[in-house]
Amino acid sequence: MSAVLVTGSTAGIGAEIAAELARQGHHVVRHAREESRATQARDAYGGAVVTGDLASLNSTRRMAAALRDLGPFDVVVHNAGWASRGSTRPVTVDGLERTFQVNALAPYLLTALMPLPPRLVYVSSDSITRATLHLDDLQHETAWTADAAYADSKLALTAIAFAIARRFPKVICNAVHPGWVRTNMSGNEAPLDVAEGAATPVWLATSTDPEATVTGAFFHNRRQVRLNPQAYDHQLQDALVEHCAALCGAPLPPAGC
Repeated sequence: MSAVLVTGSTAGIGAEIAAELARQGHHVVRHAREESRATQARDAYGGAVVTGDLASLNSTRRMAAALRDLGPFDVVVHNAGWASRGSTRPVTVDGLERTFQVNALAPYLLTALMPLPPRLVYVSSDSITRATLHLDDLQHETAWTADAAYADSKLALTAIAFAIARRFPKVICNAVHPGWVRTNMSGNEAPLDVAEGAATPVWLATSTDPEATVTGAFFHNRRQVRLNPQAYDHQLQDALVEHCAALCGAPLPPAGC
């Protein structure tokens, strides 16, 4: 039995990932953005639920501190994500573009502040096929659309995952596109249900199959795929990690840990 943290796990794909892991007998810690959702999750599922608003650096730091007390973890699934439905660039309490902060910077910060688990899974998106990272404008200060901000944030998350895989070769660290899944964020038009969306993240979190125990890869339907060459650019990865460290004041642990 493994101890697993799943972020963004009170609804949607994350809730199903957590539920399937629990059905398999693993000890699962869920994550909710606010206490009311945490209470609902405890009532519905039982077990530990940690709260943390990933749109706040201070809240994310407090969440990391709580998780250090609950851990150590064998697996962390960074599933939490956010997409704007508006036409105005959203800004957090930290003055950062919300999509980038929730989808990329917060997972980086949690990784930097928590003990490294043997496995890391970052839930990305095939939207990275239409993304382009500009290190001088990661937060779309010059031009913003919801679609571009989302796609670019998921590409940033993927590049961060690959940078971590290179930096810590003893950690199995991968990114995954769960598919277009019917959730509150994706809408009812999506063709897949949450069980189908959770299948590959759960496999990456737990399987001993040789295909699942590689590191630094992007998966869809349990197969490696390459969707955007920028994600594999080592120079860009390293610069992005340095940028994230400067934004949140938390460098990654020394290489090789």
